[in-house]
Amino acid sequence: MTQPSAKAIPADSIDAVQQALGAEHAAIWTYGLVSAFLPNSFNNALNEGATTHRARRDTIERSLNASDVAPKTAEVAYVPPQPVTDQASSLAVLAIAESDAAVAWRSVLEHTDDADLRKTALEALTSSAVRGTRWRKAGGQSPAATEMPGQPS
Repeated sequence: MTQPSAKAIPADSIDAVQQALGAEHAAIWTYGLVSAFLPNSFNNALNEGATTHRARRDTIERSLNASDVAPKTAEVAYVPPQPVTDQASSLAVLAIAESDAAVAWRSVLEHTDDADLRKTALEALTSSAVRGTRWRKAGGQSPAATEMPGQPS
């Protein structure tokens, strides 16, 4: 199966897109980490989240390559913002990973006028906000939804 051709990223948006790519790498890693602590009832949601982040990562990497820019590579490992030891801490860390991705994609929106890139960033911000809300709700956090998704804390 061939991948669709990627559209180059405007030069003034590269840094923000690289930061978003870093957030995608971290989210993918986090989904792998927490899968060891969550029961099978979370498998569908975990797979959906990880698959979405992988697809977004792949799209960003193709676009950066089309821009003659080397994509930021994933770290070997990431340090979660809090220890992950059980279901509750796993759900909290997933919500944080989604929030971090939303913040990164909001930054892309703030750093581009390119219509296609803005559409991609808005879709990414929205899907991360929705998943983050689901993870906070599953973890019993209140409020489950944030007022301004993607707003840095």
